[in-house]
Formats: sequence, C-alpha cells, structure tokens
Amino acid sequence: MPFTIPSWLLPILMLFCSNVFMTFAWYGHLKFKESPLPLVIMISSGIAFFEYCLAVPANRWGSSVYSAAQLKTFQEMITLILFAGFSVMYLKQPLGWNHALGFAFVALGAFFIFHKWS
Repeated sequence: MPFTIPSWLLPILMLFCSNVFMTFAWYGHLKFKESPLPLVIMISSGIAFFEYCLAVPANRWGSSVYSAAQLKTFQEMITLILFAGFSVMYLKQPLGWNHALGFAFVALGAFFIFHKWS
C-alpha cells in the first residue's frame, strides 16, 4: 500500500519547502555582498523558480481544504518561523525580544484567522 499524505497536510508541507527556497532567494545573497547585483538577481530568480513550482500547486491543492486567507496565513507563519532560524543560523544575526513579540502578534492574528467563530 503506497504512502499518501493527507490533503490537509500536503499544502502545509509544500509551503514549508517553497519557503526554504524563497528565503534563500531573497536573503541568501546577503552573505555574498561582493557579488555583482545582476548576477545575484539571476541566481535568486533561478532559486525562486523552484519556490513557485511548490507554492503554486500547494495553493491550488490547498484551496480544496483551506480558504485563501488561511493559506496566506500558513505562508506567513511558515515564513516567520523559517526566517527566524535562517537569520540566526545562516546570517548570524540574533533576534531580540522585540522580534519575538512581533512574531507573537502575528501568531495571534493566525489564531483569529483559524478559530471557528459561532
């Protein structure tokens, strides 16, 4: 019997993977500031292609389970979580209490998006 990923989980996993690519496309070049900007743009665009190959189907398939607002909320939460790790581990730029507080407010917004109001 083949392994299948539940329809509620697949778009979240795909958005997570797409965000890894996009984080490197947008911020990975910051460690290579001596590289010419046109080269960085071309490389970042190539990396972003793979992000699109994951994000577009994730949103299309995810729309059968989640609303567009919920998909966007997943996207933003995943982005913040990945970026926090990326900033600390790859860029070696620590995050402070103010970043944690800001991220907590975004998480609170996610609560309001996903909570079932009667």
